[in-house]
Amino acid sequence: MASARAFVTELLKKADVVIGGNRPQDITVHDERFFNRVIRYGTLGLGEAYMDGWWDANRLDVFIHKVLTAHLDKAIEINFASVFTVARAFFFNLQSGKRAFKVGEHHYDLGNDLYSAMLDKRMVYTCGYWSGNPPAGGLDEAQEAKLDLVCRKIGLKKGLPGQGDHILDIGCGWGSFAKYAAEKYGVSIVGITVSKEQAVLARELCEGLPIEIRVQDYREVNEQFDHIISLGMFEHVGVKNYRDYFKVADRCLKKDGLFLLHTIGYQVSQLTSDPWMEKYIFPGGQLPSIAQIGKAIEKLFIIEDIQNFGADYDKTLMAWFTNFDAAWLAPSGVEGPRLKEKYGERFYRMWKYYLLSCAGVARAREMQLWQIVLSKGGVPGGYQSVR
Repeated sequence: MASARAFVTELLKKADVVIGGNRPQDITVHDERFFNRVIRYGTLGLGEAYMDGWWDANRLDVFIHKVLTAHLDKAIEINFASVFTVARAFFFNLQSGKRAFKVGEHHYDLGNDLYSAMLDKRMVYTCGYWSGNPPAGGLDEAQEAKLDLVCRKIGLKKGLPGQGDHILDIGCGWGSFAKYAAEKYGVSIVGITVSKEQAVLARELCEGLPIEIRVQDYREVNEQFDHIISLGMFEHVGVKNYRDYFKVADRCLKKDGLFLLHTIGYQVSQLTSDPWMEKYIFPGGQLPSIAQIGKAIEKLFIIEDIQNFGADYDKTLMAWFTNFDAAWLAPSGVEGPRLKEKYGERFYRMWKYYLLSCAGVARAREMQLWQIVLSKGGVPGGYQSVR
């Protein structure tokens, strides 16, 4: 135990982190078993030890940022959990049609009360656009700016309700884009999701608009659309299915249409995600690389435009945590969601770790956010980038 403590202590010093210190990046260890657990299980052990209350950070997001910028994640990256995860992803299709609804049940069906408390007023569960012109002043503005950016990138023009383009939204969530685009640009939309809970609320929020919300796997869609958008869903597709995903988009997109893909990405091609994130947050999730996307679209699409505003995910995640934390700590007698009574303390620590660790990852620029505009045969005269 003593040698494990000494090893981890020396490792953390390289990231300017002190055990028992009072700076934002410093941590407190409540259980000596923490050290062996981290050495043996890496990031899975670190996250589970936090959930179990074995350690705390003065500022979890700052701690993760420090660890990543010092590349300490590479020091204990080979462990039983990560080896098993890689092997499983190599031999099995973790995002097959039979498994497609697992992430919906595990993550998105947790409860609409949780997401209503955490997200902006439109319930957009993807990165906001804070760095536009002018910059967004808060979460609601950042998310609306992102939705409008998507509309403008695929060339929507404001028209009468239901008389505009017909759009497919792959991974429509609670219908935030569909509702915005239908109201502001007069388009009609088919939105698909693998979450039954999302679909119920999305239909309620989009009532009266030319929007159809379906609980459907993307592989089942076989209709023609003027444009296709997919915001924050590609992370659940999996590398074994990338080619099939783009073949579906190719099949469903009209010849002169545009496809906008909005996805978190990673700079290195991988088969799996972080073991803790895989187990507790997004089962079967996988961040693509530009190389993997490029290979999957060969002979199907031309890349017209790429924008990376991954640094904006830091602000988005911190805003989500602020909302979540405020709702969690709200007195039981006030109006609003009773998250604490429903979900319990271990869930709180899990969700806090999820949001703040991801904020630290985005701050360290380890996690990217790409918006990629694709065409089937090239835009005549060239595509004019929109920002």
